[in-house]
Amino acid sequence: MSMKKRPLLPITVFSLCITTALLLCPLLSAQAGGLQVVGISPVSNVLTAPVDTSISVNFDEAVIPATVTSSSFWAFGRWSGPAEGVISIVNGGQTIRLTPNNPFSAGEQVMVILSESITALTGSSIQSGGYSFLFWTKAEPATLEFTEIANWSTRTNPNVSTRSYGGIGSDLDNDGHLDIAVINEDTADVRCYLNQGNGSGLFSQMVTPVSSVNLQASPNEPADFNRDGNVDLVVCNIAMDTVSVLLGNGDGTFQPQQQINVGLSPRGVAVFDVDGDGDMDVVNTNYGNGNLSILINIGNASGVFSGPSFFEGGGSGERSLATGDMNGDGLLDLVIGMINSGEIVINLNNGDGTFTESDSEPAVSGTWMLALGDLNGDGNLDVTSVNASQDNGTVNFGNGDGTISSPDVYPADNFPLATDVGDMDGDGDLDWIISSYLGDWYFYVNDGNGNFTFQEEFLAPIAASCAVMMDVDNDGDLDLTLIDELADVVIIYQQEGLVLPDFIRGDAAWDGEVDIADAVMMLTVLFGSGCQTICDCPDALDANDDSANDISDPI
Repeated sequence: MSMKKRPLLPITVFSLCITTALLLCPLLSAQAGGLQVVGISPVSNVLTAPVDTSISVNFDEAVIPATVTSSSFWAFGRWSGPAEGVISIVNGGQTIRLTPNNPFSAGEQVMVILSESITALTGSSIQSGGYSFLFWTKAEPATLEFTEIANWSTRTNPNVSTRSYGGIGSDLDNDGHLDIAVINEDTADVRCYLNQGNGSGLFSQMVTPVSSVNLQASPNEPADFNRDGNVDLVVCNIAMDTVSVLLGNGDGTFQPQQQINVGLSPRGVAVFDVDGDGDMDVVNTNYGNGNLSILINIGNASGVFSGPSFFEGGGSGERSLATGDMNGDGLLDLVIGMINSGEIVINLNNGDGTFTESDSEPAVSGTWMLALGDLNGDGNLDVTSVNASQDNGTVNFGNGDGTISSPDVYPADNFPLATDVGDMDGDGDLDWIISSYLGDWYFYVNDGNGNFTFQEEFLAPIAASCAVMMDVDNDGDLDLTLIDELADVVIIYQQEGLVLPDFIRGDAAWDGEVDIADAVMMLTVLFGSGCQTICDCPDALDANDDSANDISDPI
């Protein structure tokens, strides 16, 4: 039997049935009165949505078609960018559906945004603050065997440090391949490298001109602030107490920065729809002031932001920040890492641009960065953090009601400063990589229940600062992009995909395991003449034991 690497496939009948089932499941959430969201597909926080999935939202009553537009209902892939596509209204006006023109990237998080302007025929509208949810696309099964295929310097002068602290993997030139934007503290700029787009996982020379930001540029997030279909960036400039917004041109370059004064030492940033108008706003932490800033996108497809409004996060030393729906009400909340008090604080979204503290739990001390995802498969968002002063990482499991558990602690190398999650082995759960400034990258594999086992240590030239788990060669599994902030290098590790035979009888999911068994023979073994009769079965797909296969390979 010939062996080959399994290609990406369109949605099968099997996956379509699952998608339909998900859509029909009722949403148990605490939405405010008005037009109610009663079902979504893919479901919130799912980790295995097909890359070519459509996105559907069910309401409890029919909507006015004119209120459902690409501005009031859209999606953004963290790697692939804004999902342009066709919006349809079905089911008597009670279901809206976005069918993207292009697939999402494998193993990426997708944010879906619905504006509060969507209105029912009766005149009722979605809750104040709109409705948003997150899901992840499926990464294909892989071997966890990695080969270094590229290693380049971000410096243009070998003697001048860039201090490459952060990196973003996104499709910056809209060609369907993931590129890399590197944020540099010392040179105060963003340097972009475009994917060659030939399936090799290799990248071209740095795009010029580079995009200026400001000194000690570090925390960053991708977005589409002006809804033009191009990936934009927001970057916090720690030394200058500012936030830079860079609007993408769609070719790997950006327009001149819009620089906004915030508080002292902005250290964390999150992007989502704060005010429910359907566009992406910005929230950042101000470590020097012990508070947070909200920057409201004024809309009108301009990507221009208001000045900051400030609020307290509830702990001491607001530093790291992430967003997700922690209580299932369709509003994205804030998860804040407090470096001084060593705790994680949950601030729930009130739907009016304000937030209320709902819980705080210890995460050991020195909380430097956060990453969210459903780690144990219960549908709730969980929290990973790294704790620089304790040389460890922690996991706090979400309870789905705005509270989290006490932490499970895992060792890291010296001075951990970055935490990233992604399904590296393609088994349907999120694995974990910790980057350490005075050490290396630690890679942990998830058992599906949120228990992590140390898998591998990737050696850093000097100082591991960032790990991006994305599919650089478009083969459906996740590869690794690693950044060293003192050596100023980007390292690409290509992962070997799982090699499967052309066809295994009974393998409905094409994952190398038999999913369809011979029920007749199992009953015979259990209640009949014993296990010696197993070999009488001519084939697992012979449903009635007449020596003829009843289920065949449609391909």
